[in-house]
Amino acid sequence: MAELSSDDRLDRPDDLYAALTDAHEGLSEEESTALDARVILLLANHIGAAGVTIEALRQARESVLAHREDG
Repeated sequence: MAELSSDDRLDRPDDLYAALTDAHEGLSEEESTALDARVILLLANHIGAAGVTIEALRQARESVLAHREDG
């Protein structure tokens, strides 16, 4: 089974961030949530390893909860 890599591997991180924020422009909160879910499912399908996506979800949730406690 493949492992989740959290090393910096993006060739154009600024472009990706801009595309992500642009994709959300003009969307309602509900539409933004739906967009995020669809992107996750598309990328999970591309990766093809449910375990990797599940681990990514776990780590992302942990990070969000830690941020909530800090704020």
